[in-house]
Amino acid sequence: MNTEARPFFGIARHRIGTDGKGITTLCTFHGCPLRCKYCLNPQGLDPNTNCDHLTPEELYQKVKIDELYFLATGGGVTFGGGEPLLNIPFLESFRALCGDAWHLSAETSLHVSEEAVRRAAGVLDYFIVDIKDTNADIYLRYTGKPNGIVLHNLEILLSLVGPERITVRVPKIPRFNTAKDIESSKQYLSQMGIVHFNFFDYIIRQPSGV
Repeated sequence: MNTEARPFFGIARHRIGTDGKGITTLCTFHGCPLRCKYCLNPQGLDPNTNCDHLTPEELYQKVKIDELYFLATGGGVTFGGGEPLLNIPFLESFRALCGDAWHLSAETSLHVSEEAVRRAAGVLDYFIVDIKDTNADIYLRYTGKPNGIVLHNLEILLSLVGPERITVRVPKIPRFNTAKDIESSKQYLSQMGIVHFNFFDYIIRQPSGV
């Protein structure tokens, strides 16, 4: 079992209807491969963020206070960030501690290795994928990274867990994509096999720097 501590910048309890089914606790890892212009959690990138460095056992001890809520509602723990799939050994160890009764989810960009996706499919129950936009140019301008790996990993994830265990977020990003772009992304993803979508507008909370 992996016992290495990882940095978390937040643990939010009693969340309902935002991070998967039932009552959930959101645990946010520090660190992300992307540099999104309107990052929703910039503290996940800031090296000066005050983080708690926790082992899987220490996190388990912190969140199990809500186990009765998890079991009664079918909820559990959602890992966000940052990018949770950069921490696969931690997630595997946490699953071993909590067992199968808790529902474990991840909010992920899928901008990670294929190996990470394959291992995550074996330990997590649900995936909330923030796809940004399927247009390569829009994605590059917004995140600073190419999206080929993301679309490849989404295909891999679909083949491993099926469409019922995936929700794809397609945001309207001011100054980067349009309603037409969003519809194009939806068509592309639907043809891929995605059936659950979350469409919403980004609200700019800080200067874009563009």
